Amino acid sequence: MVWVDQPVGTGFSVGKANVTSQTDVAEQFLGFFRNFVELFGLQGRRYTITDVSGMFVPYIANALLDANDTNLGNLDGIMIYDPTLVSDTIERELFAYQTYETWSKLFSFNDTFAESISHQAQSCGATGFIQKYLTFPPPGPMPAAPDDCDLYMTIGNNAFIPNPCWDPYHLATTCPNLWDVLGAPGAYDYLPAGAQIYFNRPEVQKAINAPLNATWAECTSEPVFINDTDQTAAAGLWSSKTVLPRIIENVNRAIIGQGEMDYTILPNATVLAIQNMTWNGLQGFQHPIDGKFYVPPDANMSAGSGIMGRTRTERGLTFVEVALCGHMVPQYQPSAAFRHLEFLLGRVESLESQEPFTIEPMS
Repeated sequence: MVWVDQPVGTGFSVGKANVTSQTDVAEQFLGFFRNFVELFGLQGRRYTITDVSGMFVPYIANALLDANDTNLGNLDGIMIYDPTLVSDTIERELFAYQTYETWSKLFSFNDTFAESISHQAQSCGATGFIQKYLTFPPPGPMPAAPDDCDLYMTIGNNAFIPNPCWDPYHLATTCPNLWDVLGAPGAYDYLPAGAQIYFNRPEVQKAINAPLNATWAECTSEPVFINDTDQTAAAGLWSSKTVLPRIIENVNRAIIGQGEMDYTILPNATVLAIQNMTWNGLQGFQHPIDGKFYVPPDANMSAGSGIMGRTRTERGLTFVEVALCGHMVPQYQPSAAFRHLEFLLGRVESLESQEPFTIEPMS
């Protein structure tokens, strides 16, 4: 397994951020990957690539397919968690009220405010658009979504009133603030007195041959694109409209995972993006996402197991929504993410399989 900090400006990466688009990011990755394969003699291997959020993996995978270089090996599959597949209008504004409605007891809004945002969702066209186009199979190509709903921040800002510790990365978060050795998950940089971020410990940096005295963060606060603008996103070249269908058609398995309690990338927005995407001859899923995603128990009972969400596989694409899970799926539901990895690698035939894990975690 290889962990890559990319683009420049993230993690332990060194250098000056000088990319302007997802294509630039992919080209830089290809340069690194060629050198890596040659240095370690990995020519001709099968490999998969995974990522959380953003648009990087689809464009990197597309560049690898374009290279068509057997020395680089064969791209076998991709897995992307809570990805950016469409515009903010769809990804956030269109589904903000529906997400609130699903989890209304966690928001605890007063009746007056709840009624006002319900009226706003209906009057701006969000409710009707969702009812018409979030169907299985889809009715056909979708027109532009309503763009004047302005609900996402309205709901998010008001969520802090009854719950000062509310967190868009996991909308069930409450006080007190928790912390993690990676400094996340969460929207707050909270570090208790005496605690230290794991990858900022000098002995850890030395042990993994990372740049010494670097300041590592799970999410960088510095721009990774010139002028803090991704020209790919600015041009509306979302992967669901451009490269993702081709990738699905050319790999063995493509998985899109989603945390059901994510308020940064709203779950049904991801589904709507799939329903407006054509791959392997048809648009969207032809049947509802009603498969039961099963996670086997591990020997230590250290993470969630049982029926842990819903899933659907059609024509080489698998979608899985993970129960009780926020934005960073492997961090919030590690056993579920491990099962996804087993499926990606072909160790289990389906995410509905109730077979045990192919390997057990170490105690």
